[in-house]
Amino acid sequence: MARHPQHLEREITNLKEKILSLGASVEASVQRAARSLTQRDSVLALKVIDSDFEIDQMEVVVEEECLKILALHQPVANDLRLIIAILKINNDLERIGDLAVNIAERAVYLSTHDKVDLPFDFQDMAEKTQIMLKGSLDALVNRDVKLAREVCLADDEVDLMNREVFTLIEDEIKKDPTHMNSLIQLLSASRYLERVADHATNIAEDVIYMVEGEIIRHFNKISERTSKFSKR
Repeated sequence: MARHPQHLEREITNLKEKILSLGASVEASVQRAARSLTQRDSVLALKVIDSDFEIDQMEVVVEEECLKILALHQPVANDLRLIIAILKINNDLERIGDLAVNIAERAVYLSTHDKVDLPFDFQDMAEKTQIMLKGSLDALVNRDVKLAREVCLADDEVDLMNREVFTLIEDEIKKDPTHMNSLIQLLSASRYLERVADHATNIAEDVIYMVEGEIIRHFNKISERTSKFSKR
């Protein structure tokens, strides 16, 4: 059966539009979840939770489109890398949507309990995480490898902030366990933000693979282990 390149090109264009639409929905969900957390807004948090079904449906549609293109057109080279990257990015976006729901659920809980004064700026952490997510999606749209690499480098800063939250909350619980449940909810929210940053990094890494064919995942870990081994 003869393949029609113009059909493949049209379907890939349609697929790009769908993954970008999913990305926009997920980005909005994370923004609302973060705001509901920092502003103790349960109404906004519930909107995030309710919108998750739509994100799940969009993720299924993108996956089905990818599989259809692979089956009907058997793409090669750049087109094949693109489809593989979109399949992986699609999964990361769906997981980010789930994490936004998790953050929103923490916000609902915290909005119904006394406010805990923790010497940590969750707004700053949320903003850095959102910048990473936006950067990874912009890198996808523009096939911008430089921006994708900047997103990957930014992940260490969010990891550090999550560790700082853990230490602060551990100290607060030791000093006064009265608000332990609320503090644990805040710790969970921090961890979910850190996971959003991890998935944004995954997307950036997949953009690099899509454009350059280079797999960089785990590269830093491998380099560190090699370096430590060489020093023995």
